[in-house]
Formats: sequence, structure tokens, C-alpha cells
Amino acid sequence: METIHKIGRRKTAVARIYLSEGKGNITINNRELDNYFTTPTLRYKVQQPLALTDNDKSFDIKVNVFGGGITGQAEAIRLAISRAMCEINEEHRLVLKPEGLLTRDPRMVERKKFGQKKARKKFQFSKR
Repeated sequence: METIHKIGRRKTAVARIYLSEGKGNITINNRELDNYFTTPTLRYKVQQPLALTDNDKSFDIKVNVFGGGITGQAEAIRLAISRAMCEINEEHRLVLKPEGLLTRDPRMVERKKFGQKKARKKFQFSKR
């Protein structure tokens, strides 16, 4: 099996993954998964597509991720891994699609408008 390259995005985070046969090692920006994502919730999000398709110990994954915060990065990695799982075996799509793991979340931060404090918040109004 050759290396599979996929991209996942979430908010402003972009994750590129390189999936190859191996023992289940996940390396993110040249760091181990446990060192990069310190909370169990984020580690679970990254490993969710592998667990649902029973491929926990089948593949080595090398990830380059940048932009956004750690939650956005974890969800970007999850999308990329889900896309790679579908390329390996089309039947994985039937498991991942109902869980919502193949959908690119389109929600982005709304831009700040001029004459306002934030996107929706206005400056404090003074009557006198």
C-alpha cells in the first residue's frame, strides 16, 4: 500500500495527513499524539474514525497541522482521517457518514464590522 495523502479543515485550521501501513502510531507536527493533545477529549476526537472502522492498530499517521486552536486542529485531523478511511475501503463510508465525520463544518468566525466593538456587539451608547 502506498501513502495516502488527505486534507481536513475546520475554522482556520488545516491538517494534512499521510496514512501508511503500520502499528497505529500517530505523529502530529513531529510530536506524539499524547504530547500534542493533552486532554482525553481531543485524543478521542482524533482517534474516533479509526475506532469506528476497527483500524486502531493498522495504520501509521503522520500529520502536519497549522492554524486555529487545538480543538479546531483536532477536528481538522478527524476529517482528514475519515476521508482517508473512505479511500481505503468504500464500506467505511456507511459507518462514518451517520456519525457526521465526513461533513466539513462550514461555521467560521464572523468578521468584525467597522463602527462596532465586535461582529455584533456595539460600542456603549451614551445618551448624555
